This record gives sequence, C-alpha cells and structure tokens, in this order.
Amino acid sequence: MMHEILKFLKTHGERLDTEIAVAMGVSLAKTRLQLAELSAEGEIMTCHTIRFEKGKKVEGVSCRLSGYIPKAAPGRKSKVQLKLS
Repeated sequence: MMHEILKFLKTHGERLDTEIAVAMGVSLAKTRLQLAELSAEGEIMTCHTIRFEKGKKVEGVSCRLSGYIPKAAPGRKSKVQLKLS
C-alpha cells in the first residue's frame, strides 16, 4: 500500500490525506497510519492544513514526496529562465 501511495503522489503531486484515501479506496484511518509511517521514514513531507472550500472549513494533512522536483512543463520559457541557462 505504501508503494501505491508514493506512486500516486509522484503522479498527482501534493494532495490531502482525504484525497489519497478516496483515490486508493481505503479508509481514512488506514491511510493516515500509512502516511505516518512514510513520514517517519522520510519518504514524504506532511503538514497539517486548513482549507476553506465554498465557505466550509476542511482540515487535513497535506502530503508530498520528499525531495521530488517535477520536470518543467513543456513550452516557451520566460526571459528569466533563459538568462539562467
């Protein structure tokens, strides 16, 4: 299950624990347990967050891979990026 969570985060980027649980089809409690293990191993970074969606308070744990930087999007580059290259 932990490998699937890592694969999901690599594919979809930063997500809330509730979104991961729904995508994996697993209970939120089991997902949080797995995320805690991954965080303790240093595989992921977690942060307690509060979001407001349509005026409703949504609390959760935001998760992302540790040290992972996604590839740059294809297309034109800004002038600043061209100067740095």
